[in-house]
Amino acid sequence: MTATPTAAARGWFVTGTDTGVGKTRASVALLRALRARHARCVGMKPVAAGTEPAPDGGERENEDVLALRAAGTVRVAAALDNPVRLHDAMSPHLAARRAGRTIEIEPLVAAYRALAAQADAVVVEGAGGFLVPLSDTQTGADLAVALGLPVILVVGLRLGCLNHALLTRDAIRQRGLPLAGWIVSRLDPTMPEQGANVDYLRRQLDAPLLADWPWQPEADPGTLELQLPPEPALDAA
Repeated sequence: MTATPTAAARGWFVTGTDTGVGKTRASVALLRALRARHARCVGMKPVAAGTEPAPDGGERENEDVLALRAAGTVRVAAALDNPVRLHDAMSPHLAARRAGRTIEIEPLVAAYRALAAQADAVVVEGAGGFLVPLSDTQTGADLAVALGLPVILVVGLRLGCLNHALLTRDAIRQRGLPLAGWIVSRLDPTMPEQGANVDYLRRQLDAPLLADWPWQPEADPGTLELQLPPEPALDAA
């Protein structure tokens, strides 16, 4: 399937080499950086698995979604910036099955289109890794293709990351999506040869390195800086 842009707003799809590698921190940092160029910036988490009780006793919330909302400048309905919210923190297809639901790509794309119509720049954070199952037949990669957005890859720097990064790079390329940039998220302060690993990825990924973040167990995304990726051309589709 050939990827095609879905809306006129500039957008990026943020994925990672695994779950828990810093996609939300990257998405928040990207939104904060974009605010210097665009008045209307918004984050989107199409599928969120895992919720916690709201402090005010209201509806359960997903902390990633809350972080994206706080970083954006556009307030929209939850049905647009987080159309699928699942309570159980597990693979989305399993969490959806537990909830008696089936995740379908088309409504997620429709929500993105509606969201992009209200914004100048949209940052879409995927769930888990690039090929995480959304259903028995579709994955996060299928969503990325349907959205047709350039991809930003967050590499969790730890043992095994080279294999994970190259497999993800290949999966992105095979689907006709551009790799707009990548981010190093250092996860293991005891990992040897970290610099050599980053140097290898620089040679292999063939995309701009947007940031190299040191290990910080409680990093505030507001303090993390990154280089903005090249902006995709506007498309009026």
